[in-house]
Amino acid sequence: MQLISIGFGNVVATNRIVAIISPESSPIKRLIQDARDKGMLVDATYGRRTRAVVITDSGHVILSALQHETIVNRVPGAGDAIDNLEEEDE
Repeated sequence: MQLISIGFGNVVATNRIVAIISPESSPIKRLIQDARDKGMLVDATYGRRTRAVVITDSGHVILSALQHETIVNRVPGAGDAIDNLEEEDE
């Protein structure tokens, strides 16, 4: 099992991550609130501003104070996949 840091000594198993997204949009804010209501929210921000939302295959929603780009770059091989997507968009 491979783990990545999401800040402040917290780690997440890479094989359980479905998405790492920015918390800016209204649908994501609703997703966070729904997870909070269901008891499926893990707040790993230590009181700081939420800058990334990690969605897991178990339905848990994890909040991180790190930028989503920072977390994605820590996932092995994810940087290459993102580079390929950006090249396709051009």
